[in-house]
Amino acid sequence: MSVDAHDIGRVLNEALPYMQKYDDEIIVVKYGGHAMGDEEGARSFARDIVMLEQSGINPVVVHGGGPQIGQMLAKLGIKSQFVDGLRVTDKPTVEIVEMILAGSINKQIVGFINAAGGKAIGLCGKDGDMVKAVKVSRTARDPDSNIEQAIDLGFVGEPDKVDTKVLDTVLGKELIPVLAPVATSKEGDTYNVNADTFAGAIAGALGAKRLLLLTDVPGVLDKNKNLIKELSVDDCRRLIADGTATGGMIPKIETCIYAIERGVEGVVILDGKTPHAVLVELLTHGGAGTLIHA
Repeated sequence: MSVDAHDIGRVLNEALPYMQKYDDEIIVVKYGGHAMGDEEGARSFARDIVMLEQSGINPVVVHGGGPQIGQMLAKLGIKSQFVDGLRVTDKPTVEIVEMILAGSINKQIVGFINAAGGKAIGLCGKDGDMVKAVKVSRTARDPDSNIEQAIDLGFVGEPDKVDTKVLDTVLGKELIPVLAPVATSKEGDTYNVNADTFAGAIAGALGAKRLLLLTDVPGVLDKNKNLIKELSVDDCRRLIADGTATGGMIPKIETCIYAIERGVEGVVILDGKTPHAVLVELLTHGGAGTLIHA
């Protein structure tokens, strides 16, 4: 399909006020394992990130990798068990998680961004002691005794402290940080951190203008499965309380609330499989997904 040059010019012209709005601002983009898709889609995402940087925006990419971790564990004959969407992670598993996240996936994204003309630098929460994690605790009620019991998730953590020193050094220097959600505890243990939660902590610590959570759904849906374009934090809490938000959407919305309470101006949940979703959200009037604000 050919596109008229004048139409391209008009679109670029309409993007100007949005480029000015985000000029020199920090945008954290969480690139989910399910949103990564095929190589062509990943390369397209990389080009979009480079375009943001070339437009004067400071993008920070945080990536997941759940499906890829699952595939590797299956190859090795290791069965995965999940509690509230979190993978139970023993010592051998956390070593594989770190290898996949901080190794192959991280460096693939870095390579794609560099191939698109950017200068990406691959990091994880361990680098520069960026993210300190604490062990996640979960409980479940025993169906027989009705007693609440603690569940040991192993080496699954959540951010406790974020030191932005490394990122402060990188941002604004034409470098694009690509972060894997692996962190250490104060005792030096390695923890697997949910990528949404990790991205929320990074965005909050950096005072990001926007946090974009790229996933495999259009955004937050109402009970009739229609997209909700905009929500306040209070609206979000009501959706969780009345059962409209269910399953994996609940922790995503909780991450949005967490980030906004720490100073992020707005968080957007959007479909990362839609071509150029990041550019559509940030640089067009229509936007994409669901915007959540204070």
